[in-house]
Amino acid sequence: MNTRILILLFQCRDRKGIVAKISDFIFRHGGNIITADQYSTDPQAGHFFMRVEFQVKDSPCTVASLERALASIAKRFRAQYKIYDRDKRLRMGIMVSAADHCLMDLLYLWRSGELRADIPFVLSNYPRHQEIVEQFNLPFYFIPAHKRDRREKDILKIISPASDFLVLARYMLVLSSNFLKKYGKDIINIHHGFLPSFKGADPYRQALEKGVKVIGATAHFVDNKLDAGPIISQEVEYVSHKDDLSSLIRKGRNLEKQALADAVFSYIQRRVIRYANKTIVF
Repeated sequence: MNTRILILLFQCRDRKGIVAKISDFIFRHGGNIITADQYSTDPQAGHFFMRVEFQVKDSPCTVASLERALASIAKRFRAQYKIYDRDKRLRMGIMVSAADHCLMDLLYLWRSGELRADIPFVLSNYPRHQEIVEQFNLPFYFIPAHKRDRREKDILKIISPASDFLVLARYMLVLSSNFLKKYGKDIINIHHGFLPSFKGADPYRQALEKGVKVIGATAHFVDNKLDAGPIISQEVEYVSHKDDLSSLIRKGRNLEKQALADAVFSYIQRRVIRYANKTIVF
């Protein structure tokens, strides 16, 4: 018998019986639970989150039919939910500016097979990345965007039909609200600072001037506010009075690579649930 593994993400106001109902639903539809994680902000009047991996008999309409069948339970709990095929690979578009360390790390993880996603393109406003990208046999697009002309219409023509989500691997131009609305899919950004501190440009210089003892990098979803979307992953490192700007930047590059990779892994494994301006990462 051919089987497939599905992932259910479920959230609603917490109340008794949610886990029992979902477990019974999976059992009645011939499923077997492999892993289950849950969290409640408050068991009395909080919000409940659940991620379940379960095995079912394979069929072309498995996901759609199960989502329809689960609708009555979701209605009862006023829940938001989605079922995913664990083995279906997402198409991850990448945008990058001058700094290439995050790009190189993602490409390495992809070529090694650790990052189980497809990369339909790398788009940059710096042409020198073309040689690197083509060594991985991936399409490269050069769009000479800058602050005075962000070329968003040209970018959307490339990325919208080709990607399921977008990663800004140090793409240093702010995307407009209109761009975000027209793209309409998730965008993950790496900010070279420990948000919510040091938003905007030159966060390492800001950190140096403030005399901080810890620097960090933050991977987050992009929204209409600058560097303010829900945080997915953060990495930190201690620094001292002996560090100057160049050493902060050097240390920060490693933090940026790690935070972005962790966020991407969590996202493609369907471990991230968005709630308000936060994320639950199982």
